[in-house]
Amino acid sequence: MKHKNLKLLIGSLLLSLSLLFGGCSEAQPAGNTSYDLESVPEYNGDAYVTIHDNVPFFTDDELTTDAFENYSNLDDLGRCGAAYANVCKEIMPTEERGKIGMVKPSGWHTVKYKGIDGNYLYNRCHLIGYQLSAENANEKNLITGTRYLNVTGMLPFENMVADYVNETKNHVLYRVTPVYQQDNLVADGVLMEARSVEDDDLEFCIYCYNVQPGIEIDYHTGDSTKADTAGTSDTESDSASGSNSDSVSVETTYILNKNTKKFHTPDCSSVKDIKEKNKSEFTGDTQTLIEQGYSPCKNCNP
Repeated sequence: MKHKNLKLLIGSLLLSLSLLFGGCSEAQPAGNTSYDLESVPEYNGDAYVTIHDNVPFFTDDELTTDAFENYSNLDDLGRCGAAYANVCKEIMPTEERGKIGMVKPSGWHTVKYKGIDGNYLYNRCHLIGYQLSAENANEKNLITGTRYLNVTGMLPFENMVADYVNETKNHVLYRVTPVYQQDNLVADGVLMEARSVEDDDLEFCIYCYNVQPGIEIDYHTGDSTKADTAGTSDTESDSASGSNSDSVSVETTYILNKNTKKFHTPDCSSVKDIKEKNKSEFTGDTQTLIEQGYSPCKNCNP
């Protein structure tokens, strides 16, 4: 995957993206800083790389404790732009996430390969995760992303922000910008920025690669093949596969601890220690639970 000539204008670009404001107040515009992603190295086995010395491009003028969410309008190719929010308890979800299978992001294909967690190559990746924004089937917040991008690249940073807000009740400026080459329908990756408002305890600026190890992706169309082997994918139409979720594995039953936000296999030894008022049964996939703020039990490793 080449990053030559990939230039992302942070700030001045955002001002021209025709944002719709879905929060309680309008965000302050970003500064006039630009960053040339030509310096982003090609993927070499790491899911992400730090950018700009791990310092986000927010200006001090943007620091606010007002809640907001901004989602760029889709462009002429149906592609998402930057998603920007001030993450806080006010905008985080209070109910379980609903279905999102009706949304077909640019470049979307329902395709499976053996060896991928859940088999599906692509997820409907939230730019701003549901656990941070309560945005569910918002087409302006969902891109075609690999399982690897979604779970190995983006999710740890989403969890970091969620944990910080839940523990401190503070605010985090958070922006995720998909990066496309020319008229490609699938993003090469996403730039993720975060900065805590009330203190300096949380800050990062990273680029996550939209790749899947062992799979070659045509970013112009979203087509894919097994690396060095053409035509080995098991492609299905959404109607044939019955897909109504974000490309996940077969549904499984788990036991939830609503207090600790852990999920367990039904036969896990820790289940007996869960108080009945905190115990709940869930049938579905692990990705849905993770996006709802749950994490797997370390004993049973579901």
